[in-house]
Amino acid sequence: MRCDYYRAGVCRSCTHLEVPYPEQVVAKDRRVRDLLSAVVPADAWRVPFVGPESGFRNKAKLVAGGTTGAVTLGILDPPGRGVDLRECGLHEAAIVAALLPLAGFIDDIGLIPYAVPERRGELKHVLVTAAPGGALMIRFVLRSTAQLALIRNRLGLLLDSVPGADVVSVNIQPEHKAILEGEREIILSPNDSLRMPLGPVPLYLQPGGFFQTNTVVAQGLYAQATSWIADAEPGTVWDIYCGVGGFALHAAYEGRRVAGIELSPSAIAAAQRSAADLGLDEGQAVFRVEDAGASADTLPGPPGVVVVNPPRRGLDADLVRWLDDCPAQTMIYSSCNPQTLARDLAALSRWTVREARLFDMFPQTDHSEVAVLLGRAGS
Repeated sequence: MRCDYYRAGVCRSCTHLEVPYPEQVVAKDRRVRDLLSAVVPADAWRVPFVGPESGFRNKAKLVAGGTTGAVTLGILDPPGRGVDLRECGLHEAAIVAALLPLAGFIDDIGLIPYAVPERRGELKHVLVTAAPGGALMIRFVLRSTAQLALIRNRLGLLLDSVPGADVVSVNIQPEHKAILEGEREIILSPNDSLRMPLGPVPLYLQPGGFFQTNTVVAQGLYAQATSWIADAEPGTVWDIYCGVGGFALHAAYEGRRVAGIELSPSAIAAAQRSAADLGLDEGQAVFRVEDAGASADTLPGPPGVVVVNPPRRGLDADLVRWLDDCPAQTMIYSSCNPQTLARDLAALSRWTVREARLFDMFPQTDHSEVAVLLGRAGS
């Protein structure tokens, strides 16, 4: 991937940009294999799944800088001044196409970029997510509601001028800290969720919700999990830390009964909406707002397959013990942190790894996503 920002030295976020992408994948695969060598047999590894090395990010997290009428969208330099990266090659084409008119909108209505050194201004970040097909969610992170009316009153102009603009919101983050967003979200557009169809399954993303940032590789991850589930032929699949229901809904589309658990009410609402779109009733798909570490055994079952997709911290100790004792004969563990994955696999004493695969969600970096298929030890 060629990057003029990198060549000019203004952005060095892509730490492996000078390494040819095939070599990056080989090195990353070797690193995760070495890290997991004590818990994953060498013959369990499958060929890594990769997507494009550029134009793959479906979410842009842009710091607003510059001055009123001349905003920059990108990062901050060491003194805290804005560096414009609106043509970053990591972002999907729909995002890149939107950033020029979006910056023009910000300049035209007079939003004041937040100046970190002076602790003054309003607009802190602009967050843009692209759905397959090009529809966009645009979120303005403001220090306060002082300029909220400027966006609300010109919403029609924004929807008309930015290609694909579909969901628009304002997030309020008043603290002078390196925090991306605050707790308060104000939806401005008629639509409050971005429809994210992945193959035959329509998923929905609300502002502040989690979604894999690489759509192509996410599709590959769901396809792999669906294949593993099909091989196990379970009657029921439990999806723990289910988020918007990606794993469960792909299994349900293939005719499995599924149940998901997640702490985020908005994510569960999104999963329920997707289930309704697919024509699934509560006998086929159940999604509940619960603490995954404490309430997994409240789901309808018993499960033949359990899918776990925890945050970077990995599994809670109580959930590890529950997984060891649960009736499932097959487990799929999807992890964005190989270190906690290694710890958890070592702690799951009644399971053994059958297959493992790297999914390169994050080209040009060291970050890794690994999916592991486990079966009962001794079976």
